[in-house]
Amino acid sequence: MTVSESIYAPSNTPFQMTAMEWIHAYWMSRCVYVVAKLGIADLLSESPQHCDTLATVTNTKSDALYRILRALASVGIFAEIKPRYFGLTPLADNLQTNHPESVRAMAILRGEEHYYKAWGDLMYSLQTGDSAFERLYGTDLFEYNDQDSTQGEIFDRAMAESEEENTLVLEAYDFSSIDKLADIGGGKGLSLATILQAYPSMTGILFDRPDVVERAKNSWDLALRNRCEFIGGSFFEEIPTAADAYILKHIIQDWDDERSLTILQRCHQAMKPQSRLLVIDFVIPPGNEFYGSKFIDVNMLVMCPGGRIRTEEEFHTLFQAAGFRITRIIPTESEVSIIEAVREHS
Repeated sequence: MTVSESIYAPSNTPFQMTAMEWIHAYWMSRCVYVVAKLGIADLLSESPQHCDTLATVTNTKSDALYRILRALASVGIFAEIKPRYFGLTPLADNLQTNHPESVRAMAILRGEEHYYKAWGDLMYSLQTGDSAFERLYGTDLFEYNDQDSTQGEIFDRAMAESEEENTLVLEAYDFSSIDKLADIGGGKGLSLATILQAYPSMTGILFDRPDVVERAKNSWDLALRNRCEFIGGSFFEEIPTAADAYILKHIIQDWDDERSLTILQRCHQAMKPQSRLLVIDFVIPPGNEFYGSKFIDVNMLVMCPGGRIRTEEEFHTLFQAAGFRITRIIPTESEVSIIEAVREHS
């Protein structure tokens, strides 16, 4: 019996079952959020635990916690081993903080009040085309994270959970001809660190907001740190010069065309004539086929100042306006592509 059949039966048609799953999907995501926030998976890392024990440690009500874990167990997230004792499952494993493919920080980020309230105001973004987040909080998401260090750290950790994506980029692109690589808006620098580890003769530049760069520097291995410059600043103003290639990973998606154009122009100004620009981003394909990036695009509408996931045609138009020529778009074994570009003119 499927999840739909067990919860919503009897149902008139399979289409209705599917529709009902989507309608109630946020019930599940909210349950995942609270158990991620409480660190339930970490508490179960050694052995199954009774709900009373988990409730005592997390300062929650045992019966309420049991009902949430029972619901999640019905879809494979945790398992009730014996009455009121819960253990990990392969799906729940990924909610552990130190799991190599952890999604705990992302589960927390997407469920935090500022995210959830903004999505609750989706109708505003639909009617105006503007960010619901900015309407609610009077600033953009990035300034908000600057002002709230706790949320800024959650955001950084969530963005760092794309380590598998970094590996896929490394497999898809040959970086061997690059001596110095600049990661613009690189966050904690996991993408850059992954590439530097694979190419021992390469040096790097990690460029982001000063507070982000400082946190990143303190988290890097000493040997890698000695091969990298950590520079704080704004990519709307000035970008470090003299790199052989510049990476913009999931940066352009956060901004409208006007501000994206400014970022690209700053890269153009910083680049040497023979330098390359590598934009690592989602490229929305035509047609009705499901791509997660189509929903990420809606998230950009709600959360970011004019952000959007672009089509190949939209990327060509934007790059041309900034003085770049796209030389190739390289797919990876994920929805992310590597858009390689060179300066069209000085």
